[in-house]
Amino acid sequence: MARSLFRLLKGCKNLASTPSEYPQPSACLPFTSSIVRTMVGLPFSFSFKPRDFSLPNSSWSAEMMRLYDYYNSLCEVETETGEKQRGPWRRLPSYNRTLKYATGGAYLSKLIQSKNRLFTRSIKTTGAAFEYVVFLNKEEQRTVCIFQAGYLLEGPPGHVHGGAIATMIDAVTGTHAAYDSGPLMTANLNIDYRSPITLGSTVLIESSLDKREGRKTFISCKVTSPDGSKLHTEAKVLFLSINVSHLLGM
Repeated sequence: MARSLFRLLKGCKNLASTPSEYPQPSACLPFTSSIVRTMVGLPFSFSFKPRDFSLPNSSWSAEMMRLYDYYNSLCEVETETGEKQRGPWRRLPSYNRTLKYATGGAYLSKLIQSKNRLFTRSIKTTGAAFEYVVFLNKEEQRTVCIFQAGYLLEGPPGHVHGGAIATMIDAVTGTHAAYDSGPLMTANLNIDYRSPITLGSTVLIESSLDKREGRKTFISCKVTSPDGSKLHTEAKVLFLSINVSHLLGM
């Protein structure tokens, strides 16, 4: 689909540059200008405010709310003069698809993504699956994710499925790496499961940057109990930077 779109845009450009040889198709120019406006406006402007799934809801446990309030308080600090300023941490909003909320994004989403959506946000029922919020500290090159697994993520009776844990590790480390290095894809995900996670409990997923080598970004990750006393999972992840055109199939 993306390649067909690219060829169509290229064909429209050629037609527009040689008006004496070819008639100007009435449907081509509006379509082209619309797509161009979409692609130009995509990273910068938003047409309306999307639903942020990382905000507290009624399914969040008291422990999850406590951790959320703690890290959220680190996003803003008070100076000696009593003024508020941005702190070392930043809460990252989480949407189904950011692309849908950019100018023209809904139309572009239909062309490229159809009805696809971010996997961890594909279930809208509150508390049923992936409940999480991610905080980023760019200075320390760290992220912390507060995660609560819903009943749909059950694997062993009463415990979280290993695939759901791997999904969250990939999502958190991928978010971290993307904010650091731009568009990228997972090249290798190496996980050691140490201790099962009780379904419905709250855990911390923490990632840190190990190193960067050219297109490669290496991230370490661990999943622990909120107080850090119990290690549930450890992981090493390798990401490769890619060109945005690869995502569009061009």
